[in-house]
Amino acid sequence: MNRAPRPWLRRHAVRIAALLLVLVAYGFARLPHASETERQRLAARFAFTRLPLVEPPHAGEPRTVRPVHPSLREISGWISSVGAAVALADVDGDGLPNDSCLVDPRFDQAIVAPVPGTGERYAVFVLDPRPFTVDATMAPMGCLPGDFNEDGRTDFVVTYWGRPPLAFLRRAGDATPGAAAYRAVELAPTAERWFTNAITSADVDGDGHLDLVIGNYFRDGAHILDARGTGEEILNTSLSRATNGGTNRVLLWRSGSAGDEPDVRFADLQAPFDEATRFAWTLAVGAADLDGDLLPEIYFGNDFGNDRLLYNRSDRGEPRFTPVFGERGFTDPASRVLGRDSFKGMGIDFADLNGDGVLDLYVSNIAQPWALQESHFVWMSDGPPAQLRDGVAPYRDRGEELGLARSGWSWDARFADFDNDGVPEAVQAVGFVRGEVNRWPELHEIAMGNDWNFSHPRFWHHVRPGDDLSGHLHDPLFVRGPDGRYEDLAAELGLDDSHVSRGIAIADVDGDGDLDFAVANQFETSYFFRNDAPHAGAAMELDLRLPAAAAASAAPAASRPAIGAAATLRLPDGRRLVAQVDGGSGHSGERAPLLHFGLGALPAHTPLRVELRWRDGDGRPHTGALTLAPGRHCVLLDGDAPRLLAAAGAEG
Repeated sequence: MNRAPRPWLRRHAVRIAALLLVLVAYGFARLPHASETERQRLAARFAFTRLPLVEPPHAGEPRTVRPVHPSLREISGWISSVGAAVALADVDGDGLPNDSCLVDPRFDQAIVAPVPGTGERYAVFVLDPRPFTVDATMAPMGCLPGDFNEDGRTDFVVTYWGRPPLAFLRRAGDATPGAAAYRAVELAPTAERWFTNAITSADVDGDGHLDLVIGNYFRDGAHILDARGTGEEILNTSLSRATNGGTNRVLLWRSGSAGDEPDVRFADLQAPFDEATRFAWTLAVGAADLDGDLLPEIYFGNDFGNDRLLYNRSDRGEPRFTPVFGERGFTDPASRVLGRDSFKGMGIDFADLNGDGVLDLYVSNIAQPWALQESHFVWMSDGPPAQLRDGVAPYRDRGEELGLARSGWSWDARFADFDNDGVPEAVQAVGFVRGEVNRWPELHEIAMGNDWNFSHPRFWHHVRPGDDLSGHLHDPLFVRGPDGRYEDLAAELGLDDSHVSRGIAIADVDGDGDLDFAVANQFETSYFFRNDAPHAGAAMELDLRLPAAAAASAAPAASRPAIGAAATLRLPDGRRLVAQVDGGSGHSGERAPLLHFGLGALPAHTPLRVELRWRDGDGRPHTGALTLAPGRHCVLLDGDAPRLLAAAGAEG
């Protein structure tokens, strides 16, 4: 005879079922981890020495929050959450990217200095914007190195909140870097107010010259940092579909006029972008050629709305872009379809993870467990690049499968092969605002409110000094294990102390054959991490150069970085490694414009075929090849054939 269910079971059946569902969901949600033994084995391949980046000279009392418009005072912590930035470049012309440009929000200065441990080759100096106005309603946000007037010397573009960017051009007669060796040049009228959070350089229209792609955040003309402002500032109209941000722009190169002081001019173009792209709340910009035509596609990482991947259809002098979108399968949530997501894009980088010769995309968002679990994206190629021409982005998100989807409130996200085994590691800058009062409950509450409330700051929860949102995290360093998944080994490497970080710059600073990196921290000391990997493999490093404009250069043999040039390295086992010279992709960190290929246990004198693609100074496309051994090589892309200028033996 069947027995009736016990009364307590009947009463609690629904609760028990719900608990079982929660436990099952938790089991699926937990990240698989390698064993402790395996983690230690992976960590043994790496070692880093941390050195503080330069402190500002004669800067006065450091700040920890910015003066803001009166209507924004209750969220001054959020408004003050960006501004730290770092770049690595060769400023003094010694052939190594051993100089840094650090934007320190404690003092609102862009500071140029030798990287720690590379010698006191010149005195630390601050880029001086005079005679142009940078007042208390303005603040520097980024520093992009590059040779913008094509005279063979390293210049800078500094971006700001409250005004358009300024170019700092190296004077022809000053051999030693210093404040007097640079002169400021306006790139747009001073009267305009831009709020720029991202910039990259690329030859957008294929004419052979570097253009600038500008990602702006708050609406043009706002008074965000005006402590005496009146009225109410307007914020984003949605958490996921806002299109009332600042105007994203292309500054198209027009001339680098010849003379004793070569100049540069750009034309401000807003027309190339559709409306949703033009007025996005942009925090990251990346540029890379994804289909092999030597015209860079552009990726905008956007807060409060869809990220945008734009296919480049430009002609000389006429930039044109169309948005492309991933295809959604039956089981795909829209949030994991490229161009359809509604997360908080804050970083972008490129690398080939699946070995198909096509660059994949690494995009950071907010992905903190038990807080706001969106997802970091790894858009991995899964179709022919020619689909881009038909409006289709042939990429699928593999972040979760790779173990890279979760880490925290992330900004810059970088791929770099730190141990030269041919497989890139991943490093992220994480954290938002640091304090002791947890504001996640209020953020969860406001996130469930009406979208239109967000445009009014009075409806936001408080984010003031002392409040905390993801302020006690560490910057993860992910290493790929034998199962193909990435493991965060920051703790094993002694790098798990908490910081609020923003920008990451990467370069082989000391020329020893392995990659180092620098991290810009918000309202605290920033650091350089020297790579001391105990058993790094062989590597090939390429410094690809274009001739400088002869009439504009005091040195006939001067050259400039070949931004956008692409290299394919053929290995003896049939694998191919690909990379492109980067012009500054990301949030607020700028890697050096050099290519680095880890070669593992390859013998030091193995001849390797290097296939190159580039545009010359007139915009004509070229291809060529060299046979090179591991080591450092400077290659001039002049005429139809690449020419080796200098080489150094493999080290490290």
